[in-house]
Amino acid sequence: MLIYKIFRTDEWADMQANGETQGAPIDLSDGFVHFSTAEQARETADKHFTDATGLWLIAAETNKMATLKWEISRGGAEFPHLFETFKMDHVVWAKELPLGDDGHIFPDLS
Repeated sequence: MLIYKIFRTDEWADMQANGETQGAPIDLSDGFVHFSTAEQARETADKHFTDATGLWLIAAETNKMATLKWEISRGGAEFPHLFETFKMDHVVWAKELPLGDDGHIFPDLS
């Protein structure tokens, strides 16, 4: 199953350079790397990245993650949280997430 992480350009570049990351500042403070499902990704972008430019959508494969947990978050929905370093080996693809007139323009996640 694919899950998704939104990174700013500098965060994505840092992960590529180092081959891994502990995540964005919110991930570091919470102690795990936040991800979203395909159904949750747009809401995550709208809630946490409103009007932000220079974003990347990273698709990651769950079967490569040993310590992925599904935990209840906003609205009672289960979100995937990674309790280990997010590694380039987990990444399936990365695509720019441009900002359009009505929010971020997502690739097809179906």
